[in-house]
Amino acid sequence: MKLGFPMPHLMRLKATRQPWEASVTGAAQARLAKWADKLGYAMISVPEHFVIPREHVELSGPHYLSAYPAMAYLAGATDTIRVNSCVSLLPLQHPVVAAKTLSTIDWLSGGRLTVTFGVGWLEEEFEIMGVPFRERGARSEEYIQAIIELWTKDEPQFEGKFVSFRDIAFEPKPVQRPHPPIWFGGDADPALRRAGRYASGWWPFLTRAEDIPAKLDYIRSQPDYGGRLDDVCYSFSIRVGEGHVVKPEDPNARPGMSKQEIIDRLGWLAGLGVTVSSVPVPPVSGVQEYMDYTQWVAEEIMPAIAG
Repeated sequence: MKLGFPMPHLMRLKATRQPWEASVTGAAQARLAKWADKLGYAMISVPEHFVIPREHVELSGPHYLSAYPAMAYLAGATDTIRVNSCVSLLPLQHPVVAAKTLSTIDWLSGGRLTVTFGVGWLEEEFEIMGVPFRERGARSEEYIQAIIELWTKDEPQFEGKFVSFRDIAFEPKPVQRPHPPIWFGGDADPALRRAGRYASGWWPFLTRAEDIPAKLDYIRSQPDYGGRLDDVCYSFSIRVGEGHVVKPEDPNARPGMSKQEIIDRLGWLAGLGVTVSSVPVPPVSGVQEYMDYTQWVAEEIMPAIAG
């Protein structure tokens, strides 16, 4: 089991934020990223929205970074920790630009990129950006195929409804071969099948922990399963659902659990197939106490769940 570092102020949800988090700056996040790197955390993951319609701010919050530049910034501040998205909105970004941006991050960071794609849920965001919401699945299929083609072929070419290219050069290729780890987020059957076709990781959001084995069986039973699904990332105490309504998984999982409760919970998740999780930080007064708690997790929890 590996632990991701819960970076503060990557989004601002009323139901989960601590009051001091809104004052955390980019410079403070770079400091925290260095801290997470030093402590041995496996990953920092950046959520993404481009715009939040006013009617959704109450639930979804107003504050999101663009995932790829944020990932590049955090990678540049660190040496070993991986950077990921959770999730980046695949159908809202041209695949050639996305492929170039991500390969640049992987190349500059020496191969520390993972990317988690999602098809998106916020219809108004799609309308504002001029992308038909009902096409998001079809676009995602083409876009991921085009990105993999650009990453892996010396003479990439692709012919589709939404994107086409040929007779081009595309470098630098990613450092990781055949390409950086691709994960898909989501819980619906199309998302699961897409994860099985293209991904080495799956990030569920609304799936109950006890239902993960059945979902994995479904993914691996598909006729076009690629045989690469190695990672499942699952937040261990809360889920963020559509509209970012935060729902507790069960009454026994909460911030501020004891050492043994956390170890037991993570061990239970590992038995269900989860390979990456995180430990939620209980209420603290600011960045220093945040660092103290995440150090405690690194020193007391990580050794107990290693392997």
